Amino acid sequence: MANFKTMTHTSVSLLFLLCLLRPCLAYNVVSFGARGDGWTDSTSAFLRAWSAACRSTSQPNVYVPRGTYLVRTLNLYGPCRRRMEFRIDGTLVAPANYNAIGNSEFWIMFYKVSGLSVYGGTINAKGHGYWSCRKGGKSCPQGARSIQFMWCNNVLLKGLTSLHSQRVHVGIGYSSNVRVEKVKITAPSGSPNTDGIHVQNSRGITIYGSIIQTGDDCISIGPGSMNMWIEQIGCGPGHGISIGSLGSSNNEAGVANITVTNSVFTKTQNGVRIKSWARPSGGYARNLMFTNLIMRNVGYPILIDQNYCPHNNCPRQNSGVKVSQVTYKNVKGTSSTQQAIKFDCSYSNPCTGIRLQDIKLTHNDRFRRPAVSYCRNARGRRGGTVIPRSCF
Repeated sequence: MANFKTMTHTSVSLLFLLCLLRPCLAYNVVSFGARGDGWTDSTSAFLRAWSAACRSTSQPNVYVPRGTYLVRTLNLYGPCRRRMEFRIDGTLVAPANYNAIGNSEFWIMFYKVSGLSVYGGTINAKGHGYWSCRKGGKSCPQGARSIQFMWCNNVLLKGLTSLHSQRVHVGIGYSSNVRVEKVKITAPSGSPNTDGIHVQNSRGITIYGSIIQTGDDCISIGPGSMNMWIEQIGCGPGHGISIGSLGSSNNEAGVANITVTNSVFTKTQNGVRIKSWARPSGGYARNLMFTNLIMRNVGYPILIDQNYCPHNNCPRQNSGVKVSQVTYKNVKGTSSTQQAIKFDCSYSNPCTGIRLQDIKLTHNDRFRRPAVSYCRNARGRRGGTVIPRSCF
């Protein structure tokens, strides 16, 4: 089997061996004109391969062999006639000029595809130039998410490495039954708005066994997200795992049934955070579970912030987002700030049903000042040993 992996781009690969085990057709992008030399524009070849595979009545596989393929915006549309497989053994790179993809909302987008598996490989959006534009206060394009799933169902994303996205690395919107597994996401800690994985208006999402090192949230969970399971995540650097920001509009869908478990946060700005704008909203965040988490020198390991205001353009009202039924269990480690537990909730809609159980967070401070808890408009209870001492 190892010999198949070392064959040339135009030769039979491991993917074709898999096809021997079940009826399928492999659509090699090289056969459609792609060149893995790193500088030839292969966008049209990728689109032709996808279109042909999507029309196939056999089990189709779009295959990207070893090599480096320069591609501009790829909009990969469904619905397709059969379940699709997109397997990457090579590397996809964006053009050096950030405007080439920066004026599109997405670099690679799968749209209305039901039944999709994306395996392996590397995508590199070369975001450094775009970040410099943003930091320099210049007139910049909106920036592109590296890979986006829109209106997709029954999706598996496994083994992908995403490097240097202009903005969000992996986006999931208006989709259901999506599993993200064993991905590696990397961008510098100072890169702006480079969330690792952003989920919004989606249900039945699992994120498992992944390493996320980036400049914004490792995982951000937006309005309309329901029934999510997040496990075995290595997060850091970055801003932690965030629910929100919520409450940006009056008519906003809620967030419910989210579990984050068995994960490690290293030198992140926050650990697990719920954030909402201080303005009227009909949104909510409820039935949230954060359990078996390790914090290593994390800014605010446990945080609810209902006065979220990242650019000091604050509405200075009360958040209408209702936060309730939130459990923190077996969260241990060190905090780089003295307030290891901070619940800054809405005056008009206090947080309710918060439970702290078996918490041990110490302040990583050379002056040996102890960690403390802070509560405002928060109601809850504690169980087991809670360090620092609970403020309710």
